[in-house]
Amino acid sequence: MPILFAIILDICLGDPPNRFHPTAWMGNLIALLSRFRPYNCPAAELAYGGLLMLISLTLILGIGLGLDYLFSHLPLPLNWLLTAMVLKTTFSLRGLDRAAGEVQSALEQNDLPKARHLLSWHLVSRDTSQLSEDQVVGATIESIAENASDSLLAPLFFFIVGGLPLALAYRFANTADAMLGYHDLEHEWFGKIPARLDDFLNFIPARLTGLFLVCAAAIIGNASAKKSMKIMLRDAHLTSSPNAGFPMSAMAGAISVELEKVDHYRLGAGLNKPQIANLRQARRLYILTAGLIVLVFTPLAYFFR
Repeated sequence: MPILFAIILDICLGDPPNRFHPTAWMGNLIALLSRFRPYNCPAAELAYGGLLMLISLTLILGIGLGLDYLFSHLPLPLNWLLTAMVLKTTFSLRGLDRAAGEVQSALEQNDLPKARHLLSWHLVSRDTSQLSEDQVVGATIESIAENASDSLLAPLFFFIVGGLPLALAYRFANTADAMLGYHDLEHEWFGKIPARLDDFLNFIPARLTGLFLVCAAAIIGNASAKKSMKIMLRDAHLTSSPNAGFPMSAMAGAISVELEKVDHYRLGAGLNKPQIANLRQARRLYILTAGLIVLVFTPLAYFFR
């Protein structure tokens, strides 16, 4: 029941302001500890990155265990509600769809500069200033697919496995990877352990998300489950991430578009260039996928928790 309650809270209320959001607090903690990091010594940078994760995850797990213990002594309906309120902060269903919808709206108004800005502001870390319309659409679709795993299925998966402690720990690890896991001079060694931990944690969720997208494509009228599975099996390994390629290539096949990040990968090569109509289609597929995830995970959580 906490998963269902958390989804309802997300749909009805969305995300709380940053000053009240645990993910923002996690980001502040990472930024604070990063101030004391070493430079110009790969071994020291690697060790400090690992120490940062050890200290932070110990703290996060302790908080999660404390909340689990506290809530377990409350009447069941209140236990479920409070657990749902905390769990909701580890994922974002409404927020992701709203962000994609803002990009779509800008494109429908023929405001490409605004669409580029919204894409970089809400969804991706890459430079968007020179992207064409089809590249903006493609990057938005990629973000929808990847975040179906990172920002929805994975937190719920770890909640089933280990309750609030693991759901919060996953959200911290994913946030640390987003802040530190870059292949540049400043982060190559310092961010290596956060990046590798995130890769490990997302191994199962990313592949499950790909399968859920295939199932959703089988239900929705204008998508192809067969092509979704085919492209996922063919192209999932083409991304530098060992995980992101699974939901993205499944989405590419489902809506028959080619998703390309220039000089990095082409998923669904030979399919159609992304158009605004495909973005609408991707958003509908994402919502249906989210519904299937909740439909499957809610009874699982009740059984295992």
